[in-house]
Amino acid sequence: MSSNSLGYSEQGGETVSELGQEAVPTTAPSASPAFGLFSSDTKRNEDLKQMLESNKDSAKLDAMKRIVGMIAKGKNESELFPSVVKNVASKNIEIKKLVYVYLMRYAEEQQDLALLSISTFQRALKDPNQLIRASALRVLSSIRVPIIVPIMMLSIKEAAADLSPYVRKNAAHAIQKLYSLDPEQKEMLIEVIEKLLKDKSTLVAGSVVMSFEEVCPDRIDLIHKNYRKLCNLLVDVEEWGQVVIIHMMTRYARTQFVSPWKEDEEYNEKNFYESDEEQKEKNLKGKKPYAMDPDHRLLIRNTKPLLQSRNAAVVMAVAQLYWHVAPKSEIGIVSKSLVRLLRSNREVQYIVLQNIATMSIQRKGLFEPYLKSFYVRSTDPTMIKTLKLEILTNLANEANISTLLREFQTYVKSQDKQFAAATIQAIGRCATNISEVTDTCLNGLVCLLSNRDEIVVAESVVVIKKLLQTQPAHHGEIIKHMAKLLDNITVPVARASILWLIGEYCERVPKIAPDVLRKMAKSFTSEDDLVKLQILNLGAKLYLTNSKQTKFLTQYILNLGKYDQSYDIRDRTRFIRQLIVPNEKSGALSKYAKKIFLAQKPAPLLESPFKDRDHFQLGTLSHTLNTRATGYLELSNWPEVAPDPSVRNVDAIELVFNLEAASIAVTTPAILSPSLVADLEGLNLSSSSVIDVSIPVFVPMKTHELLHRMSGKGLAAHYHFPRQPCIYGDQMVSVQVTLTNTTDEKIENIHIGERKLPSDMRMHEFSPIESLEPEGSITVSMGIDFCDSTQTASLKLCTKDNHFSVNIQPPVGELLLPVIMSERDFKKEKGKLTGMNETSASVTVAPQNSTRLVIVQKVVNVANLGVVPSGEDNIHRFAAKTVHSGSLMLVTVELKEGSTARLIINTEKTVIGSILLRELKPVLSQG
Repeated sequence: MSSNSLGYSEQGGETVSELGQEAVPTTAPSASPAFGLFSSDTKRNEDLKQMLESNKDSAKLDAMKRIVGMIAKGKNESELFPSVVKNVASKNIEIKKLVYVYLMRYAEEQQDLALLSISTFQRALKDPNQLIRASALRVLSSIRVPIIVPIMMLSIKEAAADLSPYVRKNAAHAIQKLYSLDPEQKEMLIEVIEKLLKDKSTLVAGSVVMSFEEVCPDRIDLIHKNYRKLCNLLVDVEEWGQVVIIHMMTRYARTQFVSPWKEDEEYNEKNFYESDEEQKEKNLKGKKPYAMDPDHRLLIRNTKPLLQSRNAAVVMAVAQLYWHVAPKSEIGIVSKSLVRLLRSNREVQYIVLQNIATMSIQRKGLFEPYLKSFYVRSTDPTMIKTLKLEILTNLANEANISTLLREFQTYVKSQDKQFAAATIQAIGRCATNISEVTDTCLNGLVCLLSNRDEIVVAESVVVIKKLLQTQPAHHGEIIKHMAKLLDNITVPVARASILWLIGEYCERVPKIAPDVLRKMAKSFTSEDDLVKLQILNLGAKLYLTNSKQTKFLTQYILNLGKYDQSYDIRDRTRFIRQLIVPNEKSGALSKYAKKIFLAQKPAPLLESPFKDRDHFQLGTLSHTLNTRATGYLELSNWPEVAPDPSVRNVDAIELVFNLEAASIAVTTPAILSPSLVADLEGLNLSSSSVIDVSIPVFVPMKTHELLHRMSGKGLAAHYHFPRQPCIYGDQMVSVQVTLTNTTDEKIENIHIGERKLPSDMRMHEFSPIESLEPEGSITVSMGIDFCDSTQTASLKLCTKDNHFSVNIQPPVGELLLPVIMSERDFKKEKGKLTGMNETSASVTVAPQNSTRLVIVQKVVNVANLGVVPSGEDNIHRFAAKTVHSGSLMLVTVELKEGSTARLIINTEKTVIGSILLRELKPVLSQG
């Protein structure tokens, strides 16, 4: 009964009712609804158990689909573990995949039963299917029993050398699990991490860096040889991997490069009248001008495109990298990207606004152009309103303060009292920071004292008190006005603030202060402790300055305090009596009573609560909480002298394929299992196939001239196609343009001007470049939608003084994105694209071009195609989708006897297919 009750409580009421109705027999209308509810869960699980015991694979598969589906909905299916685990050795690949999905979820809870199947998991690590191998490793690492640590270690080592990048990725994840189970394995795990860091697959990069951060973040030496590779892979790594790598690279840069801020600091410190000869003399003495390390520049350049990422965490990671690592003159580019994130949900807004609040304290200019983006909306939650208000206050200056004060007047009227109180504090900070508006703000706060809302009045009193401390000399009238409010204000903090003010400046209001003390003496016993303490202080100060009028009144108050219920009040009363009323027992301190009570107090500082948060790395949990979180890794200070940069040098390596699948198809043609990458289709529980875009097999370094330096009056431009999905639009081709200044003068305001494009073509131009130094070079990204054609994009490349007509025309092979698919799917899709959708030609193949590796190299050099595994030595298959329309492009190279080959292209885009056929023919026949 208890298990059934548990199942019932975990299900939504509506769903349970439906299950109950189905379970009640239609022949028994009088059956109790409750009986139906409780029996349905048992019956359902009994049915599933029977199906899992069945001899039919179809029944087992159906049961597993239903079980995994229920787990996805959040239902607890752990009681089925014994029935499911029996099928772990099933020969049906689909059943096995789903069983492993189930085991990954419950292996940690049902460790004893999972241990019984450990030999099966070990055998599965040798399975031909990469998904099964990876899943077996994940289940094995989920069994948190120290006795199997040696088995886990051996499995991780084998998986780290697996031919599949997907399995190697899971090996990296397993490292963290094993380390948390047995930290003594650290040294052996570091060896595996070192090996995986050398991996060239973008699928593995993020996961192994995460393991590095968890296991050995202090071993910076492991990163040296892989630094440049990680920088170059960064744009193609999956999003969460990008976040991890960028945070690690931020720490790395702070240990390996000298500060790029020195130049700015030295410039600021330089004598304005210092001559060039004197500066040269300083340089000769050893003060060399700052020159950024090329590896430092590589990191900053390669992370810049990620500011356009759709993932807020990636943008935030790049922003913090620029903040902590980039030259101060280049930090400005992050502001627009961070402001863009304010369109996201409130949780993202909260984190981004916290980081902007910290940044805006030191660099107001970064966000000043986006002032209106921080205006508060009525629909914003209080936490967002308060952060926006904080940023507006940080950005306040002489130029915009009048606009902000008008905005603040609206906020004070908000129904959100917490936000209204925060606004009053913000006005006080503005009054302190900007002397021109101090009186205006003070008068505005005095006006608020007549507000009907008690909280607004109370907060105004507290802020006015702080402001008057900064310049009390000519504000006697305000103090008098506030004294009159004591009859109406009931908030203890406000009453205490008014009494403190009157006591502190009692000599400026000699007629009012004694009267206030008289009134307070009447209500002393009913006041809050906070107010009582200030009444005692007021009495003491008046006793010392105006004893004639207040002597007996003060003694009366001291007598009341002597018998108060609060020991704080009683202690304060005894202390004050001994200090201000001398007797034979009084100590030496009584002589200095006036100096103690009437000493001039330092004015309070009205500062931002984010003032000291910048010692935590931006974007971290520690920064959000403003306290060190577990696992926080501090940024080190810049080294005075940069460590040896040669540690990052690696031997020149020939360009190789990014996809190991291509190499496997060459080296082990007998393997008939699906592609190592295409096996990911097994993650889909439906029977439909997965054909998805993959990373490029090969990226040619060939560049195309956009503008010759002679035609460009010293400005040279080249473009190339990086073969990566465009960050500006799914239908756009990514184009990288390298601009070089070959003159000895600075070229300013480089930008795209007039564009002459066909009506259906779109373009996302690069952001204007303010200036390009002599001999300087910069690479920028563009996106162009060529609409699946090789038509030319004509445009004007402009500078401050000139404009030049240029053209960008894509090779047909760059209009494609490679896809991953199995041989079975290739044949199925090819069967749909016959007849008019097929183009073919016979080619005479040069003898040296007849091997699989050479054919793959030749073909992917011409076109951005994915390699499809083939079980036939003489047939080579490639697949891609067109960037604009997503139409399949299937290429087959079938070697015949002798030196001929049949080249076949199947696609709906027959024009592109014909052009591609024409370009592939010569490369296969050339020697």
